[in-house]
Amino acid sequence: MRDLAHTSMAAGTPVRWFSWRRAQRHRPGLQFLVSTGRHHGTESLEEARLLLTLDFAADLVDVLSQPMRLRFDTAAGRRGHIPDFLAVTRTGIWLIDVRPQALIAPEDLEAFAAAAEVALACGWHYTVAAGWREHAAAAVDVFSSQRRSLSDPLGLRPALVAAAHDGGTFGQLADTTRFPPLARAQLLHLLWHRRLGSDLSRPFGDRSLVINPVREKR
Repeated sequence: MRDLAHTSMAAGTPVRWFSWRRAQRHRPGLQFLVSTGRHHGTESLEEARLLLTLDFAADLVDVLSQPMRLRFDTAAGRRGHIPDFLAVTRTGIWLIDVRPQALIAPEDLEAFAAAAEVALACGWHYTVAAGWREHAAAAVDVFSSQRRSLSDPLGLRPALVAAAHDGGTFGQLADTTRFPPLARAQLLHLLWHRRLGSDLSRPFGDRSLVINPVREKR
């Protein structure tokens, strides 16, 4: 376990490959992350949602799906567990499991405890993503629609950033331009890349306040 802390885990490959077959109950896939410029494997929609959130909010450097296979002893015998992700961020390394709270069984708690001990020994953080505030997850999903490179031939972006200095709602800022539909796409791009900010503790919509975070720091 101590050797893991000195291993470039994020540069490795998943210890278990992702499979697709008819009638399977979970939905594996590939999630593209702007932070890494690559697609990363997921085994469920919940895992894809976690990766999208990491890409938006975690100051992400790199991430590895299915990073390691753990072996540990329990009162019932020897068991194994594969954590879902190892995320390298600019504020630390996180070992992460994803399991909706309603599906967590007692044996899962044993596996999570073993993964937490590994993270502790390596100086990493550990967490279990067991649920989301639905409105916050929905907002991140909306922002992500404009997360890739976006041209601005009409020069809307500087005007929107300037207008946000005085505060305003998402709808109001879009309406300050001559092309509100195009301005909405630019606003979502700015929100994803943190050039502008909004309060995600409430549902996001046209009446959500959008601010320039640079001004708030002054």
